[in-house]
Amino acid sequence: MRHETVRHDITVVGGGLAGVCAAIAAARLGRTVALVNNRPVLGGNASSEVRVWVVGATAHGNNHHAREGGIMGELFVENQFRNPDGNPYYWDAVVLDAVRAEPGITLYLNTDVREVDADGPEDARHITAVTGWMMGSERLIRFESELFLDCSGDGLAGALAGARHRIGRESRAEYLEPWAPEEADRITLGSTLLFYTKDAGHPVKYVPPSFAKNIAETSIPQRRIIKSGDNGCAYWWIEFGGELDTVHDNDAIRDELWAVIHGIWDHIKNSGEFDAADMTLEWVGSVPGKREYRRFLGDYVLHQGDILGQTEFADRVAFGGWSIDLHPPQGMYADGDGAKQRYADGIYHIPYRSLYSVNTTNLLFAGRNISASHVAFGSTRVMATCATVGQAAGTAAALCAAQGVAPRALDVSTLQRTLLREDASVIGLASDDPDDLAPRATVTASSSLADFGAGTLLERLPLASDAGLVFPVDPELTGLDLLVDAERDTELVVELHDPELGQNYVPRRLVDSVTVPVAAGSKQWVGTGLRWAPESARNAFVVVRANEDLALYSTDGPAPGVLGLTRVPLDPRAESPQPLREWTDAGLLRRAFRFRAGGTSAYAPAKAVDGYTRPYAGPHMWVSEPLGEDGGAWLELTWPEPVTLRRIDVLADDDVNEDLINLHHHRTPFDTLPTLLRDYRVEAREADGGWRTVSRTTDNRRRRQVHTLDEPVTSTALRIVVESTNGAASAHVVAVRAYAQERTGPAGRRSGVDRPGW
Repeated sequence: MRHETVRHDITVVGGGLAGVCAAIAAARLGRTVALVNNRPVLGGNASSEVRVWVVGATAHGNNHHAREGGIMGELFVENQFRNPDGNPYYWDAVVLDAVRAEPGITLYLNTDVREVDADGPEDARHITAVTGWMMGSERLIRFESELFLDCSGDGLAGALAGARHRIGRESRAEYLEPWAPEEADRITLGSTLLFYTKDAGHPVKYVPPSFAKNIAETSIPQRRIIKSGDNGCAYWWIEFGGELDTVHDNDAIRDELWAVIHGIWDHIKNSGEFDAADMTLEWVGSVPGKREYRRFLGDYVLHQGDILGQTEFADRVAFGGWSIDLHPPQGMYADGDGAKQRYADGIYHIPYRSLYSVNTTNLLFAGRNISASHVAFGSTRVMATCATVGQAAGTAAALCAAQGVAPRALDVSTLQRTLLREDASVIGLASDDPDDLAPRATVTASSSLADFGAGTLLERLPLASDAGLVFPVDPELTGLDLLVDAERDTELVVELHDPELGQNYVPRRLVDSVTVPVAAGSKQWVGTGLRWAPESARNAFVVVRANEDLALYSTDGPAPGVLGLTRVPLDPRAESPQPLREWTDAGLLRRAFRFRAGGTSAYAPAKAVDGYTRPYAGPHMWVSEPLGEDGGAWLELTWPEPVTLRRIDVLADDDVNEDLINLHHHRTPFDTLPTLLRDYRVEAREADGGWRTVSRTTDNRRRRQVHTLDEPVTSTALRIVVESTNGAASAHVVAVRAYAQERTGPAGRRSGVDRPGW
């Protein structure tokens, strides 16, 4: 056995997606990081050991333009290229490659942290070291750092340090949460095991083990859906342990879950009710996927009102969008539904004050253990949200280490500026990076999309239900025409709504309503006369009321920011309206309705330097007119005086409206997002007015490319020349950034994402 002491700037405990993104974020800012994980693979519940599919703010497509960016976005996009069929082992490799690409990270797998050295009074604890046992290697390792992150989910390291935390549900009165119980208790969400099946191509018998449960003696067959061909994602409801202690009773919970899984498979194979003769059980999980345990207390506790009210925190550093998704304590044995869900009108903000300990001076946390009430945790607990929070916490830790300050003392504006510079997901904030020369330039382009495009006419869609059309209004709407069929003379009723918040895509405030007579006829343009001049750029949500005598037409390839939706009314007995669930793009994904709305500035060249790198009250990107065979679209930045350039960042459009997934929940029909630039070059203007290529990218499949020049270039102009995309008709550039110096982290180490192997 070995006794070792290692020292890093930052120690991250937990190698789930929150810990992975925290470690990568800190390492990219030049810090040395110990990433300590008690399992042999990274990814936590998303790993091949547990196989939970990664979900987040898109809420499986309910939220629009909501897929996570930053490091989690990189993982999604890379996995889509390598692993479009959702192989869990390929996903393991994607995550491991991302960590190994960072030279500042030292990875310690199979290392279980069991001891924490901390001192100080109860209201000002300070951690000096954590100690972990590396299983299989007989190494007892003491990790010393200035900053510690508990991203372990269960929160053992923070608890051993004396960090304040809670387990269970708060009372309704504590945060005025309608979904909280009257009295506080220690009830949590339970744990789940998943299983995979496959068709063996020949009859396969199944002899159940002695511990298999006879599910016919339970309520499961009556209360839950069981099918022979379902994939593992369909069995999320095999959940148990909410009324137990999900940590201390972990083995008992696992055994019960095993008994039920084998009982379900016995039911499928041997009851005679299913066509399953050739089916075999390919894999059964052995590590329960925990949903809930400790939640640490920070300077702010996120609660139900913040989720549903979309509180706009001044210190926002991440976002979520999954529903408040709470499960019955009895899990699979509950008499009612397996989940109770409530959506906000769009994505919501997560504040920095919920990511550091209220009483432990050098502890941050990320993942399902952040400072949130049980009800709010019902949304923040999902893994893509945890990962986004991880990048924020890791960035904060790196800045604290560089500046020698405690997390509570960190300047939030500096944190937000750094997150935006690193392309992290912060909604509704424009970058004000003083080192970026791009906003000082005059921006022009070879062309810009001046309208919303026509697309190919695809399908006649009868107005059997209300239709929704979303598009950016920038700077004003001067008219709206719809392509309509009318079976007989009738009226078209159209409403214009303001979604109010820039991240929302639901109708919230009625701006205007018109009723237009329509004569019988096919494929006729009907003018609505709608006009709108909002104070700033907005999304318009147009509702076309159902009329059995009318039909609209769908088109493909809508311009960025344009959505086609259909309203599916919810059960009126529901607790309250949920517009996000009523308006769906089912059947209209990557499509819209044929319309005309005049000219727009939503795709102007200046959008590439406006500081926004995500859709917010508009798409915020430059979009060219359709490319010719030789490409050749260009975006040009011109300065009044020569500037010296050493690094240029190009952010392409990775279409954050596309709901990517890591495993097999659904399949997206392309490996590389069509909207991404494929081949382009970066050029600088020479003294004689000519252009010199200073960097070139081919076969690109990523959103963010960092071009660090071999030698500084002094010029009055820079341009990005797009030769081809990965399938989109036009060039899409979200942002161009220009720096006089190579980007380095606080310790002088190189930072960026242009690394071999990743």
